[in-house]
Amino acid sequence: MEKDISLLNAIKTGIQEKKGKKIITADLKGIEAASTDYFVICEGNSSTQVDAIADNIYDYVLKNLGIKPFAFDGYQNAQWIVLDYGNIWVHIFQPEIREFYNLEKLWNDAKLSEIPDVE
Repeated sequence: MEKDISLLNAIKTGIQEKKGKKIITADLKGIEAASTDYFVICEGNSSTQVDAIADNIYDYVLKNLGIKPFAFDGYQNAQWIVLDYGNIWVHIFQPEIREFYNLEKLWNDAKLSEIPDVE
């Protein structure tokens, strides 16, 4: 649990350092069909920003916690990049792609927490 909190905080900082917006954490632990414990969902305004947020999360978590993701995908077009840290998956979207897939609604029985944007 302590490790999860440290990783969640490092991911949040990695997002905020690159001005990622509309950060949501979804606690999926009580959902039997979920394949992970947490989603972290955020957005960037362009493929360049989505790519930069993903890279910064990777670098920040590795530097501060020594943890690499098990897998990642989406760098080809950077409309939606996912970083898989095992029990925490990070989804970085462009706004229109996030709206289309609407993970928050898909997992609406999860406990959702908003993290304020940093200006």
